[in-house]
Amino acid sequence: MALIANRRSVMTLFSRPACPHSHRVRIVLAEKSINVEIVDVDGPRLPEDLLDLNPYHSVPTLVDRELVLYDSRVIVEYLDERFPHPPLMPVDPVTRAQFRLALFRIEKDWYSLVEEIEAAADRKKSARARKMLKESILASSEVFATNPYFLSEEFSLVDTSIAPVLWRLPSYGIDLGPEGEAIDGYMERAFNRTSFQNSLTELEQEMRM
Repeated sequence: MALIANRRSVMTLFSRPACPHSHRVRIVLAEKSINVEIVDVDGPRLPEDLLDLNPYHSVPTLVDRELVLYDSRVIVEYLDERFPHPPLMPVDPVTRAQFRLALFRIEKDWYSLVEEIEAAADRKKSARARKMLKESILASSEVFATNPYFLSEEFSLVDTSIAPVLWRLPSYGIDLGPEGEAIDGYMERAFNRTSFQNSLTELEQEMRM
């Protein structure tokens, strides 16, 4: 594995063009202007390098010389520590813990439902997951209304995880309606960031055309 990793002098990200987990990593890379080679993994066939590097054969996978990471949460936290400017997590241990708890809940409550929506074979199961995701997002309306970004005045790793889900709502057939006014304002701020626009693949751009 080390030999394959050593062949790559530039950091490499194996990324699916429409995957929200890959998208959150691409936002962090763009936010920090990190020089990276992005290898698009589209379709069921995986590149041989990826099969050799990652025992779980999952995407996203980040290769940084001899280091190979293959969980999006681990990847984004590594990138924030490896490239500290601009910082995407607070320094204070208590606030940092609160942000990490928010990340856990977003993954548990939102990303799990996104995966259900994308994998659902029957319409009834998909409709149930869409309803639950909409309700879960709207339940956080007050938090979205309190600060320019989620829990903070500044854009953070929490936002890099929230934005990919909110960007995909139209493609999931979810309309937040009048109750989502504060979330609409948040989406406008997050989506208009240069880093967010630079993170989008062609497939992701088409999700809101």
